[in-house]
Amino acid sequence: MKCIILAAGYATRLYPLTANFPKPLLKVGDKTILDWLLEDIDSAKAVDEYIVITNHKFAGHFHTWAAAHTLPIRVLDDGTVSNETRLGAVRDLQLAVETLQNADDLLVMAGDNLLDFSLTAFLEYVKKKGTSCTMRYWEADEKRLRKSGVSVLGVDEVLIALEEKPEKPKSHWCTPPFYFYKAADAERIKDAIADGCGTDAPGSLVAWMCAHSVLHSMEMPGKRYDIGSPESYAAVQKAYKGVIR
Repeated sequence: MKCIILAAGYATRLYPLTANFPKPLLKVGDKTILDWLLEDIDSAKAVDEYIVITNHKFAGHFHTWAAAHTLPIRVLDDGTVSNETRLGAVRDLQLAVETLQNADDLLVMAGDNLLDFSLTAFLEYVKKKGTSCTMRYWEADEKRLRKSGVSVLGVDEVLIALEEKPEKPKSHWCTPPFYFYKAADAERIKDAIADGCGTDAPGSLVAWMCAHSVLHSMEMPGKRYDIGSPESYAAVQKAYKGVIR
């Protein structure tokens, strides 16, 4: 299995902290956000390579970070230099898939979120279901739902649909940016883009996949911390205690 980390955004809402520095490499406690994620995932010994796809502006920071690691990390530069010229998460994912040139299952995630539970639970769920999978959590606040990817579920946790930032949410299930794609589904990303799939938000690909494959959605057993502003970053630094096993 390969793990692709989406890290090509410019985090403009976090300026000035991220004006010249990538959000995934900000420190929370004694580790970067990305280190918290990778150290947890690597404990499962299921991933044989980590691919970080970033932009040209921040590529140097990620190369320096990766060089200090013993994990098998590859940094890909998507060539963009500004928020206005970004490729979007789905095109970045396709670029990573094309670069790999190796059909494999993919664990895909945004590199700027923290979890207080181990992602090994998600990998166990994936193994049990045998399909491409997402995670979900219950969100009571409709204002937040309208800014999120909202999932609709069928029988046995089958994901029927996902809509990004809906005006009228069809459920209270939010889908965070952590996904597992079977190799056969990963190979269809180029078809999704050609078919008009949205390319900015990673959940748009899930929405397309719902109509072309079978996906399941695991309820998260813990909490997700989304760092979207200097204030939320300060709050996470105080509240986050790591993975609770």
